[in-house]
Amino acid sequence: MSKKIIQDLTKEELASLIKPSFRAKQIYNWIYHKYADSFEEMKNLPKEMREKLDTEYTLMPLKTLTVQNSIDGSRKYLFELYDGHTVEAVLLLMRDKEYHEDGSVKHQERYTVCISSQVGCKVGCAFCLTAKGGFMRNLTAGEITEQLRMIKKDNEIDANRRVNIVYMGMGEPLDNLENVVKSVKIFSDPEGFAIATHRQTISTSGLSAKIEKLGKMELGINLAISLHAVDDELRQQLMPINKAYNIASIITAVKNFPVNDRKRVMFEYLVIKDVNDDISAAKKLLSLLDGIKAKVNLIYFNPYGGTEFKRPSEKDMQKFQEFLTSRGLHCTIRESKGLDISAACGQLREQENEGESNA
Repeated sequence: MSKKIIQDLTKEELASLIKPSFRAKQIYNWIYHKYADSFEEMKNLPKEMREKLDTEYTLMPLKTLTVQNSIDGSRKYLFELYDGHTVEAVLLLMRDKEYHEDGSVKHQERYTVCISSQVGCKVGCAFCLTAKGGFMRNLTAGEITEQLRMIKKDNEIDANRRVNIVYMGMGEPLDNLENVVKSVKIFSDPEGFAIATHRQTISTSGLSAKIEKLGKMELGINLAISLHAVDDELRQQLMPINKAYNIASIITAVKNFPVNDRKRVMFEYLVIKDVNDDISAAKKLLSLLDGIKAKVNLIYFNPYGGTEFKRPSEKDMQKFQEFLTSRGLHCTIRESKGLDISAACGQLREQENEGESNA
């Protein structure tokens, strides 16, 4: 790429490069509050500065290739990077706008944005379509944060409206720790996106050493563990990374992770029919999480073409949940979103790649 991505810079880094340094705040305001797509729009900057910025930096590291709209309000985006690789991000409508009887707004919409941190993934989970495309490269901090900026602009979500961010798209966030941490800081900067760290969740497949390293940074973010199995044998079949980071090491790292008094560590459990959906698995999960301030999020496996795995029945999901909650473990069933579109992570990218190969 001939030009640097200006969104790769924290406000402090930008201030060290731009003189006078107060211009960094103005540039941040144009990028993250006014969604400017060109330096020419930044009229309160001197013309010479705008021209210099345009020579050295780009404001548009991503290009929208495809948007799919679900009947539930979810929108899935396929973005193209400067090198032709693609990544996905999803806007999830968690709550509709509500009105008072007089027509005034009672509650605004509530959104969660699921973002990617890598092109592809090294982890190689058996149930994940992203893994089938292999790992290409890490995203820069600017390529991570730009996913949210483009989605907010496209959906006319005001800069003052807060959204929740989940690093749960393509890639393993902790495998790209430096850039992910930098993006967390840009997201939370009051003059950036102003999204508090308690609204940001990093979802990991369980890189124990990186969990410990992240915990020592005390960023105040939420942690979610993609567990998906309650014994090493099954987890190793589903997630080969378990050879390097087994369940015991993950539990130890989680117990040492700083958790806000009002928060819990999320354990994501992808429920697959006839694989990990019986009560014996629920009993083992209950024992495994004993002593941890935990919340279990049961997730329906979302089928895609060519997979051997099947979606569990609603009855079995409810039995699993009821067993855990009746014994005091906070447990929810994640509402499936975007079932009418390419909702499985990596599916939209895979369709695009297949389309190119068949052309």
